[in-house]
Amino acid sequence: MEKIKVKKISGTQFEVSVNDRGTTSHLVTVSTDYHNKLTNGKTPVEKLLEKSFEFLLEREPNTSILSSFDLPVIGRYFPEYEGKMKTMLI
Repeated sequence: MEKIKVKKISGTQFEVSVNDRGTTSHLVTVSTDYHNKLTNGKTPVEKLLEKSFEFLLEREPNTSILSSFDLPVIGRYFPEYEGKMKTMLI
């Protein structure tokens, strides 16, 4: 069974389900500009979200991840986030 599942809800909104310590569901918004900033448009948004949640799960349990947030919020809690995503995805 997949640990992280990403489902597109609308143009910029995605539902991310995480099956780790129980199952949690997260509504995440990713603007086109932010997606391009982190991946130069070379990586699908779904892959960016999957890697972003892997990043979060290395630092906190899925039950501690916000249930609804804009993707840039991760960088406020973890300043190394954007740099890590850029090196992994570009």
